[in-house]
Amino acid sequence: MRNSSNLAVFPSLRGKNVFVTGGGTGIGASIVEAFAEQGAHVAFVDVAHTESNQLATRLRAQTGSTVWWAPCDVRDIAALQQVIGEASQTLGDFSALVNNVARDDRHTLQSVTPEYWDERMAVNQRPAFFAIQALVPGMQRLGAGAIINLGSTGWQSKGSSYPCYAVAKSSVNGLTRGLANTLGADRIRINTVSPGWVMTERQVRMWLNAQGEAEIQRNQSLPDKLQPSDVARMVLFLASDDGAMCTAQEFKVDAGWN
Repeated sequence: MRNSSNLAVFPSLRGKNVFVTGGGTGIGASIVEAFAEQGAHVAFVDVAHTESNQLATRLRAQTGSTVWWAPCDVRDIAALQQVIGEASQTLGDFSALVNNVARDDRHTLQSVTPEYWDERMAVNQRPAFFAIQALVPGMQRLGAGAIINLGSTGWQSKGSSYPCYAVAKSSVNGLTRGLANTLGADRIRINTVSPGWVMTERQVRMWLNAQGEAEIQRNQSLPDKLQPSDVARMVLFLASDDGAMCTAQEFKVDAGWN
């Protein structure tokens, strides 16, 4: 079993500024916590006011790191980029961006309307591109940077209950590879981290049942349930100087499911 006391410390992250979208709950909250524990200055956005306030307050007290957050509906790109500007004015230029925000709401092929399609893309696809657009100039000023886009293995294993989510998440690899050469000229690395079925509170509450338990045992190579912190550890590595020559790649954290 995993022992958190034996996990790596990344000195290159201490004092660095990191921006995370959807950082108030679930995988995003674990990513924010992991960076704060490394001594990074973390800014994040979310729509979950109570959870985000509690997370930021707890981490400031526990780690002594700067944890800045603002409410933001990422479907509003102008608002997202405005918040990024405010965070940059407060903390300075950001060395790392984690495009985490997403919702895997269930739906069927026949139920999707053009309006629903646009709303799903507005949550699961567009924010990543425009967050990159807003933060890259600061990384260029710093002379380097790291962008980590959260993908998914769900579409790769032919998950059938969220076609809009599958389309959006499959495009993450295209975003990563399509920008790698452009950004690489400024020593900005960009990679995808694709989680498997992570046992967030939402996943457990809404979808983990006896059938799901059986699927985990049947499909994973490793017997343990995947935790948000497992995904966060890969994100830390890619944001740190240890991942200095990693770019344009997809890194799966799925216990061997795919």
